[in-house]
Amino acid sequence: MPDIRLFGIRHHGPGSARSLRAALADFAPDCLLIEGPPDADALIPLVAHEAMAPPVALLVYRPDRPRDCAFFPFAAFSPEWVAMRYGLSAGATIRFIDLPHAVQLADGFCASPEGAPLDGEPVAEAAAEPGQPSPAPAAIRRDPLGELAAAAGYPDGERWWDALVESRAGADGDVFAAIGEAMGALREVPDPDPEDAFREEAREAHMRTAIRKAAKEEFSRIAVICGAWHVPALARYDAKGQASADTATLKGLPKTKVAAAWAPWSYERLATASGYRAGVLSPEWYDTLWHHEERVAARWLARAAALLREEDLDASPASVIEAARLAEALAAFRGRARPSLDDLDEAVQATLCFADPAPMGLIRAKLVIGERLGATPPDSPGTPVEADFEAQCKRLRLKPGAAAGDLVLDLRKETDLARSHFLNRLALIGVPWGTRREARGRGTFKEAWFLAWQPDWVVELVAASAEGGTVAEAAASRVRTRARGAQRVADLSGLIGTLLDADLPEATAQVVRALDDRAAVSADVFDLMDALPALADLARYGSVRSSDTAPVLALVRGLVPRAAAGLVAACQSLDDDAAKAAKQRIVAVSGAVALLEDPELKATWQEALRALADQDHVHGRVVGRAVRLLFDERAIAAEEAGTRLRLALSRAAGAVPAAAWIEGFLEESGTVLIHGQGLLGIVDDWLSNLDEALFTELLPLVRRTFATLFPAERRAVGEALARPGGTAIGAEGPEGFDARRAASVLPILRLLLGPEPAETSAETGDAA
Repeated sequence: MPDIRLFGIRHHGPGSARSLRAALADFAPDCLLIEGPPDADALIPLVAHEAMAPPVALLVYRPDRPRDCAFFPFAAFSPEWVAMRYGLSAGATIRFIDLPHAVQLADGFCASPEGAPLDGEPVAEAAAEPGQPSPAPAAIRRDPLGELAAAAGYPDGERWWDALVESRAGADGDVFAAIGEAMGALREVPDPDPEDAFREEAREAHMRTAIRKAAKEEFSRIAVICGAWHVPALARYDAKGQASADTATLKGLPKTKVAAAWAPWSYERLATASGYRAGVLSPEWYDTLWHHEERVAARWLARAAALLREEDLDASPASVIEAARLAEALAAFRGRARPSLDDLDEAVQATLCFADPAPMGLIRAKLVIGERLGATPPDSPGTPVEADFEAQCKRLRLKPGAAAGDLVLDLRKETDLARSHFLNRLALIGVPWGTRREARGRGTFKEAWFLAWQPDWVVELVAASAEGGTVAEAAASRVRTRARGAQRVADLSGLIGTLLDADLPEATAQVVRALDDRAAVSADVFDLMDALPALADLARYGSVRSSDTAPVLALVRGLVPRAAAGLVAACQSLDDDAAKAAKQRIVAVSGAVALLEDPELKATWQEALRALADQDHVHGRVVGRAVRLLFDERAIAAEEAGTRLRLALSRAAGAVPAAAWIEGFLEESGTVLIHGQGLLGIVDDWLSNLDEALFTELLPLVRRTFATLFPAERRAVGEALARPGGTAIGAEGPEGFDARRAASVLPILRLLLGPEPAETSAETGDAA
């Protein structure tokens, strides 16, 4: 019978990794059984490849449904990574022994297809505060370290583990026995969730079976590396009747075909804040602990000071020395062998940051979580989206990693149109390789991009494999997810434009249907109005990309009557801010309707504006703009507009409503006053016919409105009023001819057009 030892570890813990490395060197096993996906056994040798640089992750996925997958991240300080490196260098046999994901990802298996952490015990809930009742059994199983931390008076499991294991000096193999004993006590609480209990029992049954299988082979020393939670269960591998029970548990489980690949990972995604259930709070700090055990405090503080100096903040060597002394004193006061991250954090706040939270935020982002990005060998199997990305780049002649630069696309060309689709799809999956810019030149068929590749985006490509097998599939899935979470019709309208730009017709049709369904039951008229401008723009110009915009146009034709029908009711009882927002929405929808050039929609919307203009109890700013829009579209004559203006600004209307009305009617109208269809004449005629008392009363209101015009516009209005004919420049009909002004430009025209042609002799004779 071989010597079999179980090493219960904490995933991504440098203290665990250090203790495990020492224990393995002492035990010298010839077989290592590691909790992990057996589906990826063939990829273990790549761990020793010189181009493999953690953090990296194993991805196991269903080729037929790549969104059904699981990621297994590793850092240099992950105990499993240390075990694999040790085993490969020692020539030992290495196997993963967890329940295969060919089973866990199969249809009909009780577990969710979401990626589970390596230890199968998500750290999702904080432990109870000291002195509070113990958490429920489910919470204990989700966060066993949190329960131990609460009993010891720590706020969470990671700080407890950091103080007792990670930050302690030296490596003591007894830690495995102590943790195993603690887990045994916690596991006495039954799991109240039958599905979760079955999944865990199936995993542990498979691991015990793998241990018994290795014991029957010609190995003399077998090391089993697993999450500490599983140690008590795996220790029963040779218990009487356990083999039969495990066989019964595993019998008849469904299976499916899966594939595996190595993928680059990042410390940001390894952190708990990313949502990774087995993540750690401080990956970069753990990296420093792992690589610089003896001088971790000095190195971390020196890096913090250098980081501050890069931002032109004061961080002198004397301050660093003082911070180191303070951290050592805090650690000694708290009974620690060396400073922990909490000690260093407090020391830096006091001596380098002077209690300013801004530089502390920078330090935590760079030196606690970190920005480290891993790398995999170029010949290693890749994820589906990575493979599709590389194929698309090759087909479209785009090179990631090349120097940043501008790219102008002609959407009439097939390759350029495909490039535009590709860049827009990448943006949807969190890879903004290209940034849209204003295209120079005429025509809407041109599209300008600025391309700048960042190496860490490869992680986003890997993560996107959870949502599809290609860039297009992953992008469509992301948008569908956003559509399901959208609460407003306007949010859905923005998604449609994104999908058309990315040429994802199937997802576009789904979002269009969702928007139509949401709009049919929406009572928020302003929400419908917010959606219309973007949709109208798409319906008019989307065809430049060869996109089918007929469903979008049909949607607009349904939304305009709904918005028109509820416009008057929506504009009742608005305060000043709400009236300003309503006015902007009305202007935007009017522009959208004009853009479509649909007589039926135009008539429907103008009818709604006329009904709004007739309201006496709607905010003057809204009514004034409604009248102005009707006048601009020649739906009402100048005489009617003038009459409405005089009535709205009469003494009976009151000063405040009058100010709101004139502001709505005239604001942002400098160009229209100068070159419009008689608008300046209407205003001038109204002002000229006011009696002295009313003129004095309304003058501040008019001055406030005209103050919103640009100085050049105000000057042009004054010049127009000062010329003979007064408002001729803004009036309807032909302007008067000023011979003196015309003669002043003739010399310039002669210079531009050249000298007059010489008279011919025949013409001279005729003249004589």
